Amino acid sequence: MRLLLFLLLLCFNGTLTAQKSIHSLWSTALKEHVDEAGHVNYAKWKEDTTLLDDYITSLEENPPAEFWSRNDSLAYFINAYNAVTVKLILDHYPLKSIRKLITPWRFKRFELEGEKISLNHIEHQILRKMNEPRIHFAINCASASCPKLFNTAFYAHTMEEQLEEATTLFINDPLRNQLSKKEMAISRIFQWFASDFGTKKERHAFVRKYATQPIDKNAKVRFLNYDWQLNE
Repeated sequence: MRLLLFLLLLCFNGTLTAQKSIHSLWSTALKEHVDEAGHVNYAKWKEDTTLLDDYITSLEENPPAEFWSRNDSLAYFINAYNAVTVKLILDHYPLKSIRKLITPWRFKRFELEGEKISLNHIEHQILRKMNEPRIHFAINCASASCPKLFNTAFYAHTMEEQLEEATTLFINDPLRNQLSKKEMAISRIFQWFASDFGTKKERHAFVRKYATQPIDKNAKVRFLNYDWQLNE
């Protein structure tokens, strides 16, 4: 029994170390090219994409394993989505918006276990099926109205804290949501992915939970226009 526990612990620690090592490449690249507000210096980043390319290759060469925890998988796919999105922009930079590209979310750019998959596949077929609505505030579509791109990677061992931080910051950001006691003018994300937040009442409660100011339970809801300009 002790040997089995030791082997399991060794396996867990090895997985944690490997994940930290892989995602540290992404953190290093982010810290160099993304400021605290989430603005990306694509012009400078385009000059040298070595770290980003190495990171995406590392992800492809180390796909999720069956023994991974839920947080291991969340970290892997959130980071993969964000890294592949940045790579997509850099490959076509300069441009004013990701929407200027042809089918940016449908093009198969990332290899997972020998199969090329798209950003849509990562988001809709993997992340959204993990029943974690906070992922919508962690993944970034390279646009001004998107949740900000953090200048550090997401990690399994800090996933809960990072998701809470991302959600709180997004909901209370007046550039992305405008909240008052009587009205919630909220991001289109809450409309496009309404089912992930439950009923209208549950969505209302979700926003109120993270809001730093009081909001009436019967506050009116409207959706803000989405700014697709590049997040640079």
